[in-house]
Parts: sequence; C-alpha cells; structure tokens
Amino acid sequence: MPLPEFVLRFRDRMVARPEFRRWAGRFWATRAMSRNRAASLFDLAAGFVYSQILLACVQLDLFTILAEGPQPLARLAGRLNLSERAAEQLLEAAAALGLAQHRQGGYGLGPLGGPMVGNIAIAEMVRHHAMLYADMADPLAMLRGEGGGGRLGRFWGYADGGRRPGLGAEDTAPYSALMAASQPLVAAEILDAYDFSTHRCLMDVGGGAGAFLQSAGERHPGLNLMLFDLPPVAELARARLGAAGMAARSQCNSGDFHADSLPRGADVISFVRVIHDHDDDKAQALLARARAALEPGASLILAEPMAGTVGAEAMGAAYFNFYLHAMGSGRARRPELLMEMLGRAGFGQARMLPTATPLQTQVIHAIAK
Repeated sequence: MPLPEFVLRFRDRMVARPEFRRWAGRFWATRAMSRNRAASLFDLAAGFVYSQILLACVQLDLFTILAEGPQPLARLAGRLNLSERAAEQLLEAAAALGLAQHRQGGYGLGPLGGPMVGNIAIAEMVRHHAMLYADMADPLAMLRGEGGGGRLGRFWGYADGGRRPGLGAEDTAPYSALMAASQPLVAAEILDAYDFSTHRCLMDVGGGAGAFLQSAGERHPGLNLMLFDLPPVAELARARLGAAGMAARSQCNSGDFHADSLPRGADVISFVRVIHDHDDDKAQALLARARAALEPGASLILAEPMAGTVGAEAMGAAYFNFYLHAMGSGRARRPELLMEMLGRAGFGQARMLPTATPLQTQVIHAIAK
C-alpha cells in the first residue's frame, strides 16, 4: 500500500538534509538501509563504466577464454594482448561485477560471465550499444531534439515512425542481422508460451530475416509460414528459410506495413518486438491492418518487452524508453495499454501468457472478433 503523501514529503525533507544522512548512516536501525541506498546511487553514477567493462570483455572474448578453466594473470595477459597491469585491472573489475571470479589457479568465470559464453545474442547487443552511448552523450540534447546523435535513427531504417523510401539491402542488412542474432533470446520464450501447433499458417509481420519463423517451423513441422517485411528484408528471409529446408511451406511477402494491406491466408499473426518500435498512431494502424488480414476467430500474438514488468521496472521506463527515444520512434507500453489498443483494433479475449523470463519478452494472445 503506498505511503500517504504527507509521509513522503516528510521523508523527502529529511533525506535531503546532510546531517540526517550522516545520522542515518551511524544509527544501528537505519545503517544498513542508508549504506544500501548510497551504494545504489553510486552504481547509477558509475553504470556507464560498468557497461564499458562488459564491452571490453566481449571485445576480447574473455568469457570464452575463461570457460577453458581458471588461468593465471600472466597467461591471461598474453592471450588478451594486454600488459599485466591492464589485464589485472580488467579482471579485477570483471570479478567485482560478477563476470569473472578469483579461483584456484588464477581467474575463472563468474556467475554472470558463465551465461555470456557462446551467447551471440547478448554479445551483439553489447557491441550495438556503442550507438546508444554515442546518441546519449548529451542526453538533454537528445530529449530536446536539438541535434547531435542520430546513429540509432540511421541504423534502424524505420526510426521516423515510417519506412524511409528507397531502402536497399545495404541499408537493411545490418539491423536484420542484429535482429536475427538476438532472436534466440525471445523465440524459445514465445514458442514455450503459446502452442502454434493448433494453427495451419503463421504470418510473422515485420519478421526480419525470418529467424523467428525458422524457430517456429522447426518446433512445428506441420505449420505453414508467411512473412511480411520490406523487399530487401523479405529476400533475406526467403534465403534463410530456403537454406533451412522450409521453402516448400514458406511464403515471403514484401511491402510497407505502414502503407500496404497485409496478405490474407494466415490463421495466426505474430508481432515479435515490432509494436514497441512505433508511436501510438502507427502502432494502432498496424494492429488494425492485422485484424483486416484475419478471419474472425483467428489469433494474434504480440511479444515484446513491456513497461511495468514486475522486478524489471527500469527495463521499460528507463532502458527501452530512452533507447526508443534515441531511435526516434516508439515506446515501451504496459500490457493494459496494449490490450486496449488490441480492443480498438477489433480483437477480443486478450490475455497475458506466462513466459520464463518476462524481462526479455512478455506475450499477449488475442482473438479476432
């Protein structure tokens, strides 16, 4: 139950006073809370350093090296092409962040470093964040639209809320590759949450290079597959699905989903990390196009990170909203708002489906009225 406003205002006045903070740091009943909050505030201030330490570890392929087993500093320094002093600084920092660990024989994997081994999806996102850091070098300029930055907007071809005309393969290939690399983070979550075997044909709208469709096709051999995306992206998907042996049961359609009608024929449509890329009017129109392409009783699956995720509130309100602001389009939305938008578009019976890792993706299933 939220505290009354007068209590919150009293708290605000007290914690703003240096003498109170000094007292709270010494008093036995408040000491632990005071120190924890001081550490949390420091972590916010130092977060950019932590991110760059992770980037250095990824660039040096440190986690793959440590996965071989604990190794002494001198050997690691040679393998990383760093001086012993620099290697020690990096490894001590990584150990403090849980990425590495002091082990018998030197340094080994830490509890947070282990999941990074062979995890191409996270590694590519860490590298990709260089664009976000550049765009947020002056956060006020970004928020006020005063110029500067713009690297994310140029990277994502649809960042203005529409699709830039004349996008070719050289424009779409980088972001299609990133999306394909990061799909393993979410594809299994979606396929575990919803059973597509009850359907005849799945159409993935904005499906990129076809990574999610390939995963769905491998999970459900009897499922026909359709994709709709920009012409050069649809070509990438056609090649990918063909190489996976799915050409006979797949159809890759090209067009602009902000302007063109979606093809008919599917009895379930999926939007995987698509709706949050677009502002409200564009997103609402896209949901309406999906409804027009479906017969009554057909299904829609909407999967993406959502605002208000319990235990990961900062993910939506801070990370994704600032990322999308830098990109130039979209926002993280709460499930309740997405369900309202689905209702306005002609869908009913919207419900949340549980996923193993809600921070990565949440899933809404709805039925065309």
